[in-house]
Amino acid sequence: MKKTGVICFVLVSVFSLQMCKPSSHRFKNEIEKLAKASKGTLGVGMMIVEYGDSLEYNGELHLPMQSVFKFPIAMAILNKVDSAGLSLDKKIHFVTNEMDTNTWSPFRNACAGKDTDVTIGSLLNYMVAKSDNIACDALIKELGGPDAVNAYVHHIGATGITIVANEADMHKAWDVQYKNWCEPRQMMYLLYNFYKGKYLSKSNTDLLLRIMDSTSTSPKRLKGMLPKGTIVAHKSGSGPTNKNGITAATNDVGIITLPDGNHLIIAAFLTDSEANEKTRDSVIAAIASAAYSNIEYYGDIEGK
Repeated sequence: MKKTGVICFVLVSVFSLQMCKPSSHRFKNEIEKLAKASKGTLGVGMMIVEYGDSLEYNGELHLPMQSVFKFPIAMAILNKVDSAGLSLDKKIHFVTNEMDTNTWSPFRNACAGKDTDVTIGSLLNYMVAKSDNIACDALIKELGGPDAVNAYVHHIGATGITIVANEADMHKAWDVQYKNWCEPRQMMYLLYNFYKGKYLSKSNTDLLLRIMDSTSTSPKRLKGMLPKGTIVAHKSGSGPTNKNGITAATNDVGIITLPDGNHLIIAAFLTDSEANEKTRDSVIAAIASAAYSNIEYYGDIEGK
């Protein structure tokens, strides 16, 4: 708890000062304290949707997404619904004994050893809300493979994201997960344009937001220090820890509804950290808490 408190204090200082337009040198010194506490490489992009003001730290770095990539995959599926007539009621057949037993899959567990047919819509919910890996790879296959997903995100202008591997690929070797990367600033703008309805129909934008609202994974990251009941539409991503105690990815990205009805986007990525899980999660939780608690500074920037 003591370490978490220190992290939170540093973050409050960092974001409060940045929103008040401190010198870049002072901001750099403060954020470097946070990066040191996280014992890894930290990248952050954040924005108030209604104001358009943004804040970045290491926003240009190429950082591994892990399951955060399920958000643009979900967008690609819903784009196919909008533009190519894919039905969310279409069913895919699964043979249970062919499912990977060494990957995270609440869907596989729910099958209870029985072969089953499941809809695209149900797989979408499993992939996003429960971060299901088997559902994810089935939807990537439906889209035509990782290259097709990558082509979609680049087509919509998100060239700061690269997707070249599915979940099964990432499980084959440690280095593969780094090939699915994004720039924190790019994820921030992707969330912004998605929320503004630039990519999908209103009904499918609303659908994906509802699914993200119901996400059950990583509750101690973006949501960890926010007031109970705060609406957070998010997608987390978690990488493995190697024998040297390095965790490849501790991520969470999403849209937080503020008390005044405005919306705060945060894309937070912590890469190659030596810290334990509690500390890694608390870094992201404190980022969200500090921004949420000091949001009035954005009003100052806008001249209110």
